[in-house]
Amino acid sequence: MLALGAAYVVAARKQETWAPGRTTAFLAGLATIVLVTCSFLGVYDTTLFWIRATQNTVLLMVTPLLLALGAPITLLMRTAPPGLASWLRHHGRSPFARFLTFPLTVTVVLIAPFLIIYLTPLYALALDHAVVAGVVRVLVVVAGFLYFYSRVGLDPTPRGGSHLVSMWISFTEVVFDGALGLVLWLGPLLAPAHYATAHPGWGPDPRTDQVIGAGVLWIGGDVAGLPFVGALFVRWVRDDEKRAKQVDERLDEEADSGEAPTGGLWWQNDPELAERLRRR
Repeated sequence: MLALGAAYVVAARKQETWAPGRTTAFLAGLATIVLVTCSFLGVYDTTLFWIRATQNTVLLMVTPLLLALGAPITLLMRTAPPGLASWLRHHGRSPFARFLTFPLTVTVVLIAPFLIIYLTPLYALALDHAVVAGVVRVLVVVAGFLYFYSRVGLDPTPRGGSHLVSMWISFTEVVFDGALGLVLWLGPLLAPAHYATAHPGWGPDPRTDQVIGAGVLWIGGDVAGLPFVGALFVRWVRDDEKRAKQVDERLDEEADSGEAPTGGLWWQNDPELAERLRRR
């Protein structure tokens, strides 16, 4: 994390117009990884169920959002050698990249990690093998970053983002979080043999521990997603204001030049809406 943070800061300092807020967000994202893997959350992540649940929630919903707000792809493309930058531009517009950023794809990418982790033998395997646990953490962060990268829109993406689609994806994620929380709350204990052996002799019993963890995944995941929904709403409003200003400027220019339409309904005179109507 120190190496990534240092590389980002060095690259950002080479950009005269790079916003300090982006640097702060990216470094905060790296700090959350250190927090959940090196603090008490890292020490007891194989001892208590709710600790691992907190760790996974942060790595999927908080860390990737902060990293995406740092616009690392844009920074990399600006500072990378010409060959690497050209390679990134070429593959960033490839059919595979368009498939990865398709709304249905990113919805599955956001929802699938927790379902796979908690509803398959992978959870018990990650508890007993540190290498597996490390790979799972990396994949969780990558999955979250792919989603937020494609929806935040600060980095170049092969698809245009729709704010309404992002809202629906967030709503879908809330539904699946609730379903998973209920399954873990009311269902059988996960990895009971492991937790029976690893229980420290203090703290909640295994059943209560899993109930708390289910609440973290359910409520904690939804709360962690609120900043993104808020940022998305603000960006939505700003984009609408920007578009309205552009339309007003174009109409003023047409009126000054005498090219303004003299008839027709207002939506027929709007270029974007007129194009949509012609398609239908």
